[in-house]
Amino acid sequence: MEKLFTVAYLSELFVGAQDDIPKQIELIWGHIKVLLVVPFLRVYMYINLVMLIMLFTEMVYMAVVVVFNKLFGKNPEQRYKFEPFEDDSELGSSVYPLVLVQVPMFNEREVYQLSIGAACRLSWPSDRIVVQVLDDSTDPLIKGMVEMECQSWASKGINIHYQVRDNRKGYKAGALKEGLKHDYAKQCEYVVIFDADFQPEPDFLTQTIPFLHHNSKLGLVQGRWKFVNSNDCLMTRIQEISLNYHFKVEQEFGSITYAFFGFNGTAGVWRMAALEEAGGWKDRTTVEDMDLAVRASLKGWEFLYIGSLMVKNELPSVLKAYRYQQHRWSCGPANLFRKMIFEIMKNNRVTLWKKLYVLYSFFFVRKIVAHIVAFTLYCIVIPATVLIPEVMIPVWSTIYIPTIITLLNAAGTPRSFYLVVFWVLFENVMSLHRTKATFIGLFEAQRANEWVVTEKHGDASRVKTETQQTQPRFKIGERILMLELFVGFVLFGCACYDLSYGKYHYYVYLYLQAIAFIIMGCGYIGNQVPNS
Repeated sequence: MEKLFTVAYLSELFVGAQDDIPKQIELIWGHIKVLLVVPFLRVYMYINLVMLIMLFTEMVYMAVVVVFNKLFGKNPEQRYKFEPFEDDSELGSSVYPLVLVQVPMFNEREVYQLSIGAACRLSWPSDRIVVQVLDDSTDPLIKGMVEMECQSWASKGINIHYQVRDNRKGYKAGALKEGLKHDYAKQCEYVVIFDADFQPEPDFLTQTIPFLHHNSKLGLVQGRWKFVNSNDCLMTRIQEISLNYHFKVEQEFGSITYAFFGFNGTAGVWRMAALEEAGGWKDRTTVEDMDLAVRASLKGWEFLYIGSLMVKNELPSVLKAYRYQQHRWSCGPANLFRKMIFEIMKNNRVTLWKKLYVLYSFFFVRKIVAHIVAFTLYCIVIPATVLIPEVMIPVWSTIYIPTIITLLNAAGTPRSFYLVVFWVLFENVMSLHRTKATFIGLFEAQRANEWVVTEKHGDASRVKTETQQTQPRFKIGERILMLELFVGFVLFGCACYDLSYGKYHYYVYLYLQAIAFIIMGCGYIGNQVPNS
């Protein structure tokens, strides 16, 4: 091996080609490729294939368990005791436990009335429920409107408290933690959380609290999200596919197998004792909800997910807002994994299998591998093999497994099945952003604790009409994403090369993926809103 890099050996390569510079470069590149590039790419490909198999196995296993449970398993009422509350002639409404409803918000001009109104309309004895609006708004005008809305409901006999802070320390986690310090909150047995764009049905509490009240091991009951603006644009339709899979498969699987899943941060009811035993809210990551869920699970508390209990909410319809949300959702879990891996391993209150499930399935495969392999295999390895044809990717990894993974994701949203191609292209583009965020979280880089509240627009159809009528053409320089554009042009170049000289015929996929990167890199997806 050492001979290959000696001056004598290199001089032998150039015999007969001393005056042919391109020939010399070709010879040098040929040997570098054989000795370094091809072996490295082959090893890199094998690593990605292993990650793909890990993800595929996990997804198939979850799907099989969920389908089997749906056909032959027990529903929540059969797994856990459920008895509705009934008024007692002697005790009256005191048979109902005290419930605190927390509604955190931050400059929510478009949705504050919807969320506060929905919380105040919950069906529960008025003397056994407390609504707490935690307003961290920095806009004085919005603060005033939110306070007036709370006063309006208070005048109707609703026990509602408007709470503000003089700082935003800890963001949402800090607001929720601060809200629990009030005397009236400490008296409550259960706490319900609804983000500012969530609109629960009036029977939400009657469908959830009885599970907690009659099953002392349950610490959390989680509802499912129902998207009111899923038809707003192509981007919201694609999000609906991914999130429906998350709820119908991932959350359902965790609930029926290990009684554990990640709390979604909203549309859920916590037993106050479980929340306190777990250590309360912490702001060490951008996924305070998942942090609390993992800590509570390690204390032995069980979780229940009710897929039939749906709560209306809004999907981000603007690309910038969606990217901020996905950064938080990708960076946070990776950062939490880094912080909790040894704590989970040392825990002795849960079984070894549950610890393995949390570390391997929940964190490593779904929160890290899933993001990374989608980008590295399909946006790096495939185009690289076009330029380095000596490395051949197995057909099962480029066609069969991706097809099955796509079908598993799309199965939860049958009405959008015809959009699967767009879903694949969109998710691959977003995988670049998620991969970057995942590594930021793993290595706790500068943006690891970046928190940007997801922008909401309330009535999607109204906003869509208004923006179409009043919005000037946006300046592309204000929305351009350089990294996505760069990857798009690289993929386009690889597609052209494959069309002309390639042997694996990847150019159809590469052209489509390149166009997707370029379109998103220019900001031409989702709704466009005027710059404020």
